Amino acid sequence: VLGHVLALSQPINKGIQYMTAYCNNTASAAFWVCLLTLLVSLFNWGLGLIFGAIFARKVAENASQNKWPLHYPIIGACGYSGLMVWHGGISGSAPVKAAESGHVQSLMTGIYNKEELDQLPDMLSFTDTVFSTMNLSVSIILLMTLPGMMYFIGKKSIAKDYQLNSVNIDSETSKLIGAERLDHSKLLAGILGAVVMSFAFYKSVILPESINLNFISPNFINFSLLGLGILFHGNFYRFLKAIDQAISGASGILIQFPLYFGIMGIMKHSGMIHSLSDFFVSISTEISFPIFTFISAGIVNVFVPSGGGQWAIQGPIIIEASQQLGLNISKNVMALAYGDQLTNMLQPFWALPLLGITGLKAKEILPYTLIIMLVGGIIFVSGLLIF
Repeated sequence: VLGHVLALSQPINKGIQYMTAYCNNTASAAFWVCLLTLLVSLFNWGLGLIFGAIFARKVAENASQNKWPLHYPIIGACGYSGLMVWHGGISGSAPVKAAESGHVQSLMTGIYNKEELDQLPDMLSFTDTVFSTMNLSVSIILLMTLPGMMYFIGKKSIAKDYQLNSVNIDSETSKLIGAERLDHSKLLAGILGAVVMSFAFYKSVILPESINLNFISPNFINFSLLGLGILFHGNFYRFLKAIDQAISGASGILIQFPLYFGIMGIMKHSGMIHSLSDFFVSISTEISFPIFTFISAGIVNVFVPSGGGQWAIQGPIIIEASQQLGLNISKNVMALAYGDQLTNMLQPFWALPLLGITGLKAKEILPYTLIIMLVGGIIFVSGLLIF
């Protein structure tokens, strides 16, 4: 929700509007929409998803206004490409949760006895997951490959004219009286936003004895997005109006999570986790286990399209199998992240907000997201094998 809110703010929209000037044909638009969506999604998946959708929409509006043809489905697919890298970024559910002190042990409570729990690491540092040599290399290769590939596809495509109308969040124009003025006060919003961001900086940089990456957690990310959202919207009225719009896109997500944790409870207390771990151990080697984790995560994501829900279900399996085989847990966490984000290009659930904003249909963008998935899959498998 907060990523969506930030994407709807005026500074982000101005940035998109500025970049739209460089998108004067399908090929150039595909390159810039894909590249910037990937970069933003490495910061936050929700921001990247809506940023990409709005960017794609603005490109189509610009094409319509200037009467130049555009292959809109390719641009829409580029706007969705951020879901291919998000789990390897700083908002990725599995690495972010694993970086919380005590989380790995809590995930295995009820599965391991106290002696086995004491043998587990207290946490998996971001330097071993998101900022590992493997993940940085994979992310850079994706950033270099996917935009160039979409540029080439856009160059070979047959464009046509689209007619779209611009949609914006506008401030209320009626006369403000009494307490309503507070909702539109730039000063109050600026003060609160600055206080939130200052406190986040204090907790993450000043308070710790040494500067490290362990401060990155769901709480830090959400708190920072809250502060940025208030600052970027400029007043509480616009911020709350964006919240209303963003929450509607999260309704389907909210209803899923009780189901995911029900599945996790069944797997945890029925012994299924032990059985699945033993199976993977029996067919795996040090080289093949990350690949099996990657493939299984991709399959599970089709049925459980949530990084956090998937980590809750598959995390214990990965941890136990890694312990039995004596493997690097951090690498296998990233293998899960890669598999989860890969099949987002096939699973249309997360594309729903984008389809609503762009006006495209899933069948229109699917041929191009499948190409992104194929190329991304090759890069992910190569990274897991090389590193």
